[in-house]
Amino acid sequence: MDHHTSGQASQPCHTTSFQWLSFAYQSLTEIPYETILMQTDTLEVLDLSYNLPYRNPALLGQLEKLSTLILDSNNYTSHVKFPYMPSVTTVCINKNKINNLPVFVEEIRRKFPNIKILSMMNNEAAPSYFNGGSLTQYKDYRQYVISQMPGLKILDDTEVLEKERAQARKTYRLQQSSHSSRNCIHRPVGVKLPALQLLYYH
Repeated sequence: MDHHTSGQASQPCHTTSFQWLSFAYQSLTEIPYETILMQTDTLEVLDLSYNLPYRNPALLGQLEKLSTLILDSNNYTSHVKFPYMPSVTTVCINKNKINNLPVFVEEIRRKFPNIKILSMMNNEAAPSYFNGGSLTQYKDYRQYVISQMPGLKILDDTEVLEKERAQARKTYRLQQSSHSSRNCIHRPVGVKLPALQLLYYH
């Protein structure tokens, strides 16, 4: 699910509202909020891929109808902070600089509580054959993400199967946030951590 959009939605249009906006491949260093926030009542799909918006996308929380957010290849790290967006069901954040899986997954889980599709291929925290990861690392990665997002239906380009979900529940426990430790990721009690997860607990 590595999206390469055509940019059609960013072409001149005679209508005043959009369901889809693409700002992909425009070498932006700032998110164009002035244009985006004019579409708060209608916008459902937003593509900001292949730019360099280093700042956290805080103001996107005003897009109450947004369902799909595409942020491929934008140099985001594991510590990116999103606004709370319960309407979003699809997040694509491929080819970024995400290297701490528990930190990033916790942010996604809390800020996008209704997420169904997550694609984070070609990040260090998402090992696969494409970036030098082993099959064991890939399986551990999938199980951890699936265990933390019980409603997830597709991870990267692969459907989440019920047997996979059941195994993920056995291997990992769902992290529970607390106000006193919101910036910390705790090791699940009584669960032996596979090798992949141990790499991300610093």
